[in-house]
Amino acid sequence: MIGPDVRQRLVTEAPGLLRYARTIARSGESAEDLVQETLLRALQRADTFRGESSLSTWLHRILHNLAVDRFRQDREDATGDVEREVEEQWHDDTYTVDAALVVERAELRDELQDALLRLPVIYRTAVVLHDAEGMTMAEIADVHEIGLPAAKQRLRRGRMMLVSALAQGPERRAGTHGVPLRCWDARSRVSDYLDGELPVSDRVLVERHLEACPTCPPLYAGLVGTRDTLGALRDADTVIPSPLADRISELLART
Repeated sequence: MIGPDVRQRLVTEAPGLLRYARTIARSGESAEDLVQETLLRALQRADTFRGESSLSTWLHRILHNLAVDRFRQDREDATGDVEREVEEQWHDDTYTVDAALVVERAELRDELQDALLRLPVIYRTAVVLHDAEGMTMAEIADVHEIGLPAAKQRLRRGRMMLVSALAQGPERRAGTHGVPLRCWDARSRVSDYLDGELPVSDRVLVERHLEACPTCPPLYAGLVGTRDTLGALRDADTVIPSPLADRISELLART
């Protein structure tokens, strides 16, 4: 067990968890939610902590699993495609990058964060845990709940993906030069925009982004179409089949 000082020890670990979450999450709000849920899970499962790994490793494992589940639900993690692309690039003897520009961009927090978020979460977390948080490969394998060779492969691929993402930064944003809001900032507001829940100032920014962005309008149109199709289901089956109606009547008569 963690012992009677569990709450204080969790509070002590919170800043490191938040620093980690901010590096891998797509927004500050999402990072804070991940930390809160991590600490809640830790409190609920305190009796399962056996001390086989450090408290920090155990908490990072909880946060990592929560992040993987969340990103999987958000369908943001096309891991296989990115794996194939980076392997093909780095196997090509002619592939290279401008090292000075890569390092320069890495030193800019926004550029680094943007590039990190291009990595699938399993590689993103391996790089951040090792190179930013200073965890050993054994600890990362523990957090990811995989073997040491697999953890080393994730770090290797993650580092390569990060360099490639940093190298491609300007080209990736060239198509959206002058467009208000980054794509993710606009896309994260679209659901509230659809429901009419955005402040006027945010609505204007989203609309200006959709007018000028080359990639977001089809996504928005897909959201609208899907929502409307689901809404039509309300009118599709309004009649309860007779057998079910009889069962409901029988159930109500017994209560």
